[in-house]
Amino acid sequence: MRRTTALLLRHVGGGIPQALADMLVCPLSKKPLRYCEASGSLVSDAVGMSFPIVDGIPCLLPKDGKLLEDHQRESGHETSPRDSSD
Repeated sequence: MRRTTALLLRHVGGGIPQALADMLVCPLSKKPLRYCEASGSLVSDAVGMSFPIVDGIPCLLPKDGKLLEDHQRESGHETSPRDSSD
């Protein structure tokens, strides 16, 4: 019992237990999500969307997802958008 509890309490960087992160899938494609350390979000490479994690709770509603730019998808990580007025 202790080993199971310890396994469930291992967290991914965003505060989500690893066991939960392994079960989560994209709400649109039903493909696995990966955790992006740079943005602290869950990314669906299948549809090119990023889903935020707020207070340790993944927001997996399609309306909460943000489209990733093409270069972000190809590089395998998400970066925050830059202000174009620089």
